[in-house]
Amino acid sequence: MSPEFVIGIVVFALASLVGFEVISKVPPTLHTPLMSGANAISGITIVGALIAAGLSSGPMSTALGFLAVVAATTNVVGGFLVTDRMLEMFKKKPEHKP
Repeated sequence: MSPEFVIGIVVFALASLVGFEVISKVPPTLHTPLMSGANAISGITIVGALIAAGLSSGPMSTALGFLAVVAATTNVVGGFLVTDRMLEMFKKKPEHKP
């Protein structure tokens, strides 16, 4: 194995452990706002995918760019739908009067 590969694996493992520790310390009341922020930041991936699709030099690059746009859009829309559903859980239900 090359030294670059080993360093990459070590960095990935350390980042995974640090990420897990940071996320596990977040209280449940902050999960929804953090998800909303993460979904908004994920919109940047759509911009990157559009640039990749627009700067393509062949049909394979165009197809991969299109797939990147579809995947990024699905990620962002799905994330906002999940966030919306989570926010619905905090709303009070109207009382029915007989």
